[in-house]
Amino acid sequence: MNTSRRGKVYASLATLGAAALVLTSCGGGPGAPETTAASSESGAAEGKAEVTVYGTIADTEAELLEKSWADWSKENNIKISYEASKEFETQIAVRAQGGNAPDLAIFPQPGLLGDLATRGFLKPASDGVKANVESGWSEDWAAYGTVDGTLYGAPLMASVKGWVWYSPSEFKDKGYEVPDTWQGLLDLTAQIEKDKSAPPWCAGFGSGDATGWPGTDWVEDLVLRQGGKDVYDKWVSNDVKFTDPQIASAFDEVGKILKNPKYVNAGYGDVASINATAFGDVADVLVSGKCSLHHQASFFSGFIADAGGTVGPDADLWGFVTPSMEAGGNSVTGGGEIVGAFNDDPSVIKVQEYLSSADWANSRVKLGGVLSANKGLDPANASDPLLQEAVKILQDPATTFRFDASDLMPGSVGAGSFWKGMVDWINGSETDTVLKAIESGWPSS
Repeated sequence: MNTSRRGKVYASLATLGAAALVLTSCGGGPGAPETTAASSESGAAEGKAEVTVYGTIADTEAELLEKSWADWSKENNIKISYEASKEFETQIAVRAQGGNAPDLAIFPQPGLLGDLATRGFLKPASDGVKANVESGWSEDWAAYGTVDGTLYGAPLMASVKGWVWYSPSEFKDKGYEVPDTWQGLLDLTAQIEKDKSAPPWCAGFGSGDATGWPGTDWVEDLVLRQGGKDVYDKWVSNDVKFTDPQIASAFDEVGKILKNPKYVNAGYGDVASINATAFGDVADVLVSGKCSLHHQASFFSGFIADAGGTVGPDADLWGFVTPSMEAGGNSVTGGGEIVGAFNDDPSVIKVQEYLSSADWANSRVKLGGVLSANKGLDPANASDPLLQEAVKILQDPATTFRFDASDLMPGSVGAGSFWKGMVDWINGSETDTVLKAIESGWPSS
């Protein structure tokens, strides 16, 4: 997921309370007057005075998002009104179908953007957005916003997923080493449980309508590390089914941690508490020391800061990327958002072009807590050492990077049966039963 999920996002995930900001739909809402104006001299459209943006990015991250474009908004005399929702994944389609879509939407799932694009709700990207994407983003990132050969959306932020967060001081005191293989991570887990006589891991799948997405991140990491990029890509396209033994094996490996009551859920209870624990709340037990290990994306550094912790190799918390099956692996999963337009008003286009630029990427990253895969990003702008490490991973040509699979799959699967399947799996359903149910979510054509 993503939410930057980061996607969430950095904290752009759909779990937190909605930012209380005014949103006016692309037509101004039912019964509202049209806001498009015309130039008094040339007759050319000046564009709307207000552009509405809808997404999952909430709370502190929403405030930083608004701050990132504040100067540009003032200079260009375009008001940008942002609304966050933890029901984004379901409400964006409802609003589009009801004629009440926002001007721009920040999609944590390219698959969901693709759904709406193929149904004719989204506008193809302008020439300016195309130029920005071509110069600032890799072909892979451009592909995430492309549907049937047409670019609809521009990338926004990015995250490197699969970090295992831990306390450097605890590792030093106990003599623990950062593992370089998956089995090494399982061995470390067993050792910490023995030493503490308590679960080492904490996990939270709670995220409103998006509950379950953190579990998909775990599975995606294992599919990529076990099966490699070819199996991963075929899984995303459904050429490898969820019912394939290779996917079942990934679930089984994740289950060695998440379904073992000896290993979870530190600070909250046992396995049954995972679904009820909000994903962002886990930062509290990490910072307090009740939890030793946690699997979450690079954006989680923002939650750690909010919980009063510091991030760094000698700070309260640090992280290592979930190791591969064999030492030396360089595969990572990640996420991000794609900005799509429901309106081709000149002001809307102008805002979308700005959000796809290196100028915006540097403006937002400077404010802290997030990353961008834009080639024009200055790594020095990353706000903490782990984010700087994540930038290096994103910019390293040797890295095998794959976008979050659930975000690439059709919305009926990625934001539907897969999320729900993770919840059912944690609640005790058998793996085979869950995999059949997830696979049934794929569109028939």
